[in-house]
Amino acid sequence: MRSAYFDCFSGISGDMILGALMDLGVPQDVIETQVRKLPLHGFRLEARTEQRMGVHGKRVEVIVDDAHPVARSYRDIRALIEESGLSEQVKGRSLEVFGKLADVEAHIHGRPKDEVHFHEIGGVDTIVDVVGVFVGIEWLGIETVTASELPVGAGFVTCAHGTLPVPAPATVALLKGIPVYGTGIPYELVTPTGAAIITCLARSFGPMPKMLLGSTGYGVGARELEQRPNLLRVVLGDVKPALETDSVTVVETNIDDMNPEIFGYVMERLFEDGALDVVWIPVFMKKNRPGTMVKVICGNGDRDRVARRILSETTATGVRYYETARTKLSRKVRDVATSLGDVQVKEIVDPSGRVFSVPEYEACKRIALEKKVPLKVVYETVAKEVLQ
Repeated sequence: MRSAYFDCFSGISGDMILGALMDLGVPQDVIETQVRKLPLHGFRLEARTEQRMGVHGKRVEVIVDDAHPVARSYRDIRALIEESGLSEQVKGRSLEVFGKLADVEAHIHGRPKDEVHFHEIGGVDTIVDVVGVFVGIEWLGIETVTASELPVGAGFVTCAHGTLPVPAPATVALLKGIPVYGTGIPYELVTPTGAAIITCLARSFGPMPKMLLGSTGYGVGARELEQRPNLLRVVLGDVKPALETDSVTVVETNIDDMNPEIFGYVMERLFEDGALDVVWIPVFMKKNRPGTMVKVICGNGDRDRVARRILSETTATGVRYYETARTKLSRKVRDVATSLGDVQVKEIVDPSGRVFSVPEYEACKRIALEKKVPLKVVYETVAKEVLQ
């Protein structure tokens, strides 16, 4: 399985990612031809070889003719991408990035998502960077991405909203749950665009995984840093998917004297308590009484909560539990944009390295109810627009 490791020792931005992919061999004319399928005008792409502290890579710039950039809303950008002739994969991943950016901007500035107006990140250069990155990922045939921990800078940055601390509020929001570390470098090392792209791409953050190394590309950052080379290193390689293992707790009991109408309610409450799975198994108990075995799989830390729920909501007077190991396929849940709205899908890697996606039922159910369309239509739409 072809994989890429993003070594972000000097941070990450949209233009650095695009530069690294072009340094890996993505032709400039491929990027330009695909990007020009967007209804955008008045720009050109420039790529040249530069060096930082003796290491050479690709420096990419989007030169925009208009001296007065337009502040586009999320709705505007979504329409640009949806109406383009780009592949469904490039459309979907690009919309995922701008959807993430719109979510955090809406939260920070207290506005509806569709009405969020981007300034710097709504410009032609950022749109070209984002779309160009996913064109490059598709062209290189990269199936999975992992990344290093992300270094963040310090100080302040001036933008359309005024002077903001580094990392910028949008960047901090996008990096929730991602391992970062401070450097004290007085510049913005991780941009909002870079944060949005890498959090959409990467399955995990940490050391380089075990892989058979292939080619390496360097994306060159705009400025010279005194402390380290301002580069993004992307390493291609082949990775044999590893099966993931962890430990869970199974909580069980047998019931033969409860109103069966209660079982559905109990299942809902157990999932609220953190249950990973809940099953009812028909059994024959002592004196040949028909009954139901309640079996709940949960995280080890949720055992007591699950046990209390069973003992308080059912007629059971006791439960048994045991810790067990399990092996599972690698998976990642991500939001994807469709014509019916954003839908969560689960990306799963099987032992052969094949990546397949499955829509999340609850997300599809929500859209079916909101849009008043059959659930099967939601599934068919996701399959057509995202999963093919």
